Amino acid sequence: MALTGRTALLAALGSVPVGVWAPSWAGMLAVNAPLTLAMMCDYALAAPVRKLQFTRNGDTSVRLGDAAEVVLTITNPSGRPLRAQLRDAWPPSSWASDAEQDASRHALTVPAGERRRVTTALRPTRRGDRHSQQITIRSYGPLGLVSRQGSHRVPWTVRVLPPFTSRKHLPSRLARLRELDGRTSVLTRGEGTEFDSLRPYVPGDDTRSIDWRATARQNAVAIRTWRPERDRHILVVLDTGRTSAGRVGDVPRMDAAMDATLLLAALASRAGDRVDLLAYDRRVRAQVQGRASGELLPSLVNALAPLEPELVETDARGLSAAALANAPRRSLIVLLTSLDAAPVEGGLLPVLPQLTKRHTVLVAAIADPHIKKMAESRGTADSVYEAAAASRTQEQRHRTAEQLMRHGVTVVDATPDELAPALADAYLELKAAGRL
Repeated sequence: MALTGRTALLAALGSVPVGVWAPSWAGMLAVNAPLTLAMMCDYALAAPVRKLQFTRNGDTSVRLGDAAEVVLTITNPSGRPLRAQLRDAWPPSSWASDAEQDASRHALTVPAGERRRVTTALRPTRRGDRHSQQITIRSYGPLGLVSRQGSHRVPWTVRVLPPFTSRKHLPSRLARLRELDGRTSVLTRGEGTEFDSLRPYVPGDDTRSIDWRATARQNAVAIRTWRPERDRHILVVLDTGRTSAGRVGDVPRMDAAMDATLLLAALASRAGDRVDLLAYDRRVRAQVQGRASGELLPSLVNALAPLEPELVETDARGLSAAALANAPRRSLIVLLTSLDAAPVEGGLLPVLPQLTKRHTVLVAAIADPHIKKMAESRGTADSVYEAAAASRTQEQRHRTAEQLMRHGVTVVDATPDELAPALADAYLELKAAGRL
């Protein structure tokens, strides 16, 4: 049965209805020969993808929330021009939205023997290292009927650093630090151990600071004033156990603790103190020691960037032993951890005497602002139950803080937005009181 017209065309394309005779192979080739020939020529003229050469350059680090650019150079060593679609694949967390992720796709043309550059813009949404994945390239012929496709791996890493949003609080704390040092007209004096000057007694002054010899000479009570000490040692201990994995609002507890660490380190280094870092849960996760003032912040952000919480209970005894090993002389130990009753009473309280015997200890914890909001809610039965639960949580937290303070520990309990400035203020108060 001969096929003509539309039936022959459908048969040649492989969509002949059931019950209709299919054409012979010769008929199919006769109909498709021009298309087949065009496709073969198009394929032959497409630039080969295996011979392409790739190199990278660009940003190797970026603060969380900022944009980074990675430049990919494509060299076409073949004798045929490259017309291609290219996808530079990175982990999904390298972009904040699908629209931004489209920046990883590029259309390009590279003449034979030449090179071209394409730029992929990243805006990571998480801290840590972002490693480039494979490059997929599809090379088309001049007619665009067929393509060659292949993949290449060109390694590149962009380290996403903590954002350090609390740096906006640094100027005001530095101004207060200058007041403590007596370099401004306010001339607020600290109570360190370096003698500064004498001044008249004011009711409320510590009577232990009275200089009796000067008082006898001038027939008026004179008080010794002291400059805050410098070159003190501060060890920041970051608890990376399971309690640091929780989120408070939109901020992970660990990220808020990191932000507070960076502000404290920036302030203390300007004050002439030395700052070390220890991140611990059941083993040391990160450590920064002996850095000069100019190297401290870069070292800290690089050490903190890839750090992630471990879903294990923190070994309090191991943490205490590691802290003592890293603080050979009297130091201020700042422990960023949780104020939950169970881990504090079962883990931290038994080892506190070992720390407070030789060092000044400050515990900083992150409070949930939603708990306070729940405690103030009223109006419905559900809100009353929520308020009761929140009040009980707050009471337990206050009781835990009081237990720590009875051991001589300074406690800072603040929300994520307030933790960094509150910790900086506590440091300045300890420095003004000569307790470092």
